[in-house]
Amino acid sequence: MAKVVHDLTDAQWSALVDAWGGCAYCGVKAGRLQKDCMLPVSRGGRYTIMNVVPTCGTCNASKWNAEVTGWMRRRKLDERAFLMRQVEIAKAVAARER
Repeated sequence: MAKVVHDLTDAQWSALVDAWGGCAYCGVKAGRLQKDCMLPVSRGGRYTIMNVVPTCGTCNASKWNAEVTGWMRRRKLDERAFLMRQVEIAKAVAARER
């Protein structure tokens, strides 16, 4: 992990949390949100604005080391809606920095 570049800033994380308004996967608003890499670090993912979403502890633990789309299919979550929203939010947060 020390060899991988992780460039998610605290400001970006805060903006992602605000934009999602809760867990990116299930929508729960209660509790402290955790950083989840949609493509896990162990599978080549990084802590970047395009790969990290805020999640509740339950979803993060359930997804664990899985790639997000496969996990969402198994859980019967709306993968397409999630991915479209994720791209919109990540682009908007990135655009604020320019």
